[in-house]
Amino acid sequence: MNSQAPDAHTTRRFPTPLFAWTLILALFAVIYLAAASWPPLLDDADATHAEAAAHMAESGDWVTLKVNGIRYLEKPPLPYWIVAGFYRVFGENAFATHLPGVLGILGCIWIGWLWARRAYGDRAALYTALGMLTATGTFLFTRFFIPESLLSFFLISALYFFLTGLESQRPNRFYLSWIALALATLTKGLIAPIFAVAAIVPLLLLSGQWRRWRTLNLFSGGLLYLLIAAPWHIMAALRNPDHGHPLGNIPTPGNIHGFAYFYFINEHVMRFLGTRYPHDYNRLPFGLYWVLHIVWLFPWSLFAPAALLVAWQTRHNWLSHLRKDAGQTVDFYLENAVREDVASYVLRLKFQQRTNWLLALFASIVMAFFSLSTNQEYYTWPVYLPLILLISGVIAAVEENPKKYKRALDWIRISQTAFAVIGLLAAVAIGWGLWQSRNLPFVADIGTLIAHRGVGDYTLSMSSLFDLTGESFAALRLPAVIAAITLLVGPLTAWLLRRRSKHFAATLAVALTCGIFLIAAQIAYGRFSPMLSSEHLAEVINTNAHEGDQLVLYGDQSDSSSAVFYTHPKLKKDALIVNGRTSSMLWGSYYPDAPKIFIDDAELVRIWGTNERHWLFVPLKAKPHVEQLLGARLYNVHEMGEKILYTDSPINTKQ
Repeated sequence: MNSQAPDAHTTRRFPTPLFAWTLILALFAVIYLAAASWPPLLDDADATHAEAAAHMAESGDWVTLKVNGIRYLEKPPLPYWIVAGFYRVFGENAFATHLPGVLGILGCIWIGWLWARRAYGDRAALYTALGMLTATGTFLFTRFFIPESLLSFFLISALYFFLTGLESQRPNRFYLSWIALALATLTKGLIAPIFAVAAIVPLLLLSGQWRRWRTLNLFSGGLLYLLIAAPWHIMAALRNPDHGHPLGNIPTPGNIHGFAYFYFINEHVMRFLGTRYPHDYNRLPFGLYWVLHIVWLFPWSLFAPAALLVAWQTRHNWLSHLRKDAGQTVDFYLENAVREDVASYVLRLKFQQRTNWLLALFASIVMAFFSLSTNQEYYTWPVYLPLILLISGVIAAVEENPKKYKRALDWIRISQTAFAVIGLLAAVAIGWGLWQSRNLPFVADIGTLIAHRGVGDYTLSMSSLFDLTGESFAALRLPAVIAAITLLVGPLTAWLLRRRSKHFAATLAVALTCGIFLIAAQIAYGRFSPMLSSEHLAEVINTNAHEGDQLVLYGDQSDSSSAVFYTHPKLKKDALIVNGRTSSMLWGSYYPDAPKIFIDDAELVRIWGTNERHWLFVPLKAKPHVEQLLGARLYNVHEMGEKILYTDSPINTKQ
């Protein structure tokens, strides 16, 4: 990357921190904070994780996660602790559920701005923040309750405090790094220290700083790390021991490995190897895994060729300023002394070079790790900020020194042209979809307009996107119009500004274009809620049910998990699950004290129409079987989003 620090007199005056943070917070508020409460919680991971947090808030058990009464041992607790705390303040709702993830994004923006400002200057700091705000992956993978934004904040903070402690000769910074690393461990597990150490050790070896190992507070810092990270793991192991005589990796009733085996072996080692039980996950094809990062980092990935070009052009200087005794000639420093005092200038050069190495090492290690492991699209979320930070540093350097980086500037102009072409093509495609659906009436339930292509058997987080059809634009007219206009005008404006060498304005135009597009995407995303969430059907139950009524889910719990979340405060009992002893519920269901919530068809037939009223959620694919099974004893209450709600006695539905 760029091995020379920018000119302090020409680059550190603008954008000012006030301007930068006014823009950053405005975009953050409209893209992320405003979207935290809508749409409602989705089925699958979103509501399942919310159920675990709700159990903590209601039961006061802050050690063992439970979903619908069943142990849920596969996740560390910190995100659930935070959400449970917010539940006690804001109530059990979508806003409180998603707020920690939203604040995690703000934390990433803050630490990225600090790091980029110190390494590359104010312009790069603003670009880094805007990049995190408007990158496609950041938006897509914060629409549901997963811990990736919090993990990224803690991990990148750990790296930042480590590097600033190393550079500033401030050993107390290392303690902050240990604390951040412990919190990352409580957020996502052992991959946090593995990734951090795997990036830090090569940097210490390359820079020769390993000789300062005594100043890194390895012993006292390690104790601090264990003091924070270890107690929960110990208590979870003690409260959830082995039962019976477990053999192998497949539990049986009463014979099951406890937390220690399940969490450390099954969830960490065997998940990496692809032998975890149950096998309820998938992995991306190797080539697609790498290519998709262009999408997740879009539009900033378009500027990656310029960053790679600058890195290649400065390859002979990659080790300059990395080691304590390395650097340029005396003449170099004398020539640049006019910029600022030489000592500060040299320190900034060294910090910049070590930043380049540390972030590049970290991103490479994480991406390589998950290319070999089982993966989901969002597993590499922690590399978004490092890569955007590196790209932003190059964009800022090229814009501030266009004569020095003429070839890189040409590539930025090419990238700007590509952005304009992509915007034009996307606007045309959206316009075509709007035209094709112009005579169709608006349909509130978009689930009736989609295909069922089953990409990845719906085990990948983005599988449902491939079910869109031309007719579905009838339900997406408003967001589609906003997106089409934005993609037509924004990229073209940015291209014209770049041609006129108004580089700062051009880059801002890219960010604002994507920001407005993401607002449109959020509106469209909300239109999918009848298909992706069971909240509406849960409200039908809450309106007509009485405490003590029984909720019954047909099939896997994850298919209707939001129904459990939204009806539990009213019904105050665990849901029964028919033929659904699968996926994340399976392991905990074999504990001797697990509630008897799993039943089969015969048991459903036996209890249907007896005692309390039963409310039955059935996925569309199971409708023929259930209607044949229960026949005339079924009363259809409501249908929406590929789900049917039945009950076993007549009611007057209030909707």
